[in-house]
Amino acid sequence: MLKHRGFPSRLPGTDFQFTIRRANPRGVTEIVRRERYRDRRPADKRADVGFLKALWEQFGDAPFERGNLDAGRISWLFEREVVAAEEPFDPASYDALLQIDVGVARASFPEVFDGEDWA
Repeated sequence: MLKHRGFPSRLPGTDFQFTIRRANPRGVTEIVRRERYRDRRPADKRADVGFLKALWEQFGDAPFERGNLDAGRISWLFEREVVAAEEPFDPASYDALLQIDVGVARASFPEVFDGEDWA
């Protein structure tokens, strides 16, 4: 499992986890699409923004390996702002390639991209 050096382990000041320390001995947690309902708590929404901002700062629009990124946190953005970057995609692999869909991410979380020059 690739460990993304320099990637924040959690949202500062909270217990919202962004990375895992070690591989799960009972098997890899699968990435699934989770529905984001309108009545989600503000703290959950801040965690989504913080995670997407960290992904953007670390990887930009380039494909990246899942590695030690938390499957639960990815799942809140999966198949919307974060998409599979390979076919076939294995949602239960630490080697799976993902990528930010910049157009969807900018529409969903414009605050992540504030100050970016989009010519």
